Amino acid sequence: MSPAGEATPGMKVRRGLSFTGIGNEVGFGRKEKGMEIKKITDPAFKVYGRVVTGYDCRELLDVMGRTPVPEDVVYEASVSELEKLSVAKGFERNLYGQMPVQVGYCNGHNRKMNALEYHRSSEINVAATDLVLMLGRQQDIGEEGTYDTSLAEAFLVPAGTVVEVYATTLHYAPCHVRPEGFRCVVILPRGTNTDMEQVEKVSFEDNLLFAKNKWLMGHKEGGLPANAFIGLVGENPQL
Repeated sequence: MSPAGEATPGMKVRRGLSFTGIGNEVGFGRKEKGMEIKKITDPAFKVYGRVVTGYDCRELLDVMGRTPVPEDVVYEASVSELEKLSVAKGFERNLYGQMPVQVGYCNGHNRKMNALEYHRSSEINVAATDLVLMLGRQQDIGEEGTYDTSLAEAFLVPAGTVVEVYATTLHYAPCHVRPEGFRCVVILPRGTNTDMEQVEKVSFEDNLLFAKNKWLMGHKEGGLPANAFIGLVGENPQL
C-alpha cells in the first residue's frame, strides 16, 4: 500500500494499489503469453509457500462473497467483519503464534505483474475464488534492487484454498481466472502495508521500503507512484 494513501496503479484502496486487465478464462497448465500456469500442488510451489489445511473457512468465504469486485483492484488491509470471525482468531493464534494480525482482502480484475513486494513475515491468502499468483524469490534480487521478471512463476490457486506465502517470496496482487474477477483474503501482521515514517537509508534495500513491513519493486510500465522503486527488469508479465 502506498505510504501516503496514494493509490498505486490500478488499485483503488484506502491504502493500496490498483491494476487493470480483464480477459478470458485462464486454464490450468496453459501457457499464457510465455508464463506456464502451474497447479498449487506442483512441487515447484514448495519454494514459495505451502498449502495450509485444518481450518474451516466456510463462514469467511460467505462474508467474502459479499465484498466488492471492481474493474481494477481494491485492497483493504483490515476489515472488522472478517477479523471478528472465529477462523480469523485461529489464524492469529496458531499460524502467527499469537502475534496480532490484520485480516483484509484484495479483490478485482488483474492480468499483469506491475510490481513485486515482500515482507519480513509470511502472508496468509485464502482464495475466495480461483485466482493466479505470480511469484518470485527474494534471493534472486540483484545487489542494486533489480529482479528479472522472466524468473517468476505463476500458480493457480483453487477457490477455498488457504496458502502461506513465505516471507522470502515476491508477490503482488493476484490475477483473475474468470471474467467475474477474483476475491482473496489477505492476512498479515497488524500494521503491514500502512503509512510509515521516513527512514534514514542505511543500506540499498532501504530504497525499496515503501510502507510498513513492505519492500516494493515496480515495473516501468506498472504506473506506480513516483516514489516507488523501479527494480523489475524485462517484460511486465501478463496472463
